[in-house]
Amino acid sequence: MKERRIKLVSIADAKAFVTAAMKCDFDVDVFYNRVVIDGKSILGVLSMDLTKILNVRLHGENKEFEDFLETLVPMDEKIA
Repeated sequence: MKERRIKLVSIADAKAFVTAAMKCDFDVDVFYNRVVIDGKSILGVLSMDLTKILNVRLHGENKEFEDFLETLVPMDEKIA
């Protein structure tokens, strides 16, 4: 199981995230505080507070999806 921190700055980012997550043959969870939603659900992802940094938990491995998640890393964490 892997975890990544991401920031979805627009609805287009959220849509691209869900589209990429749907290609995974394992569960993808998105959570903030104690709220956990299915990363393959566009309504679930859009219900999250997109002004916050979200955590993504991968229950499997998919190199293409992990590379995509790297494009969503918050700017302040890319510098570090």
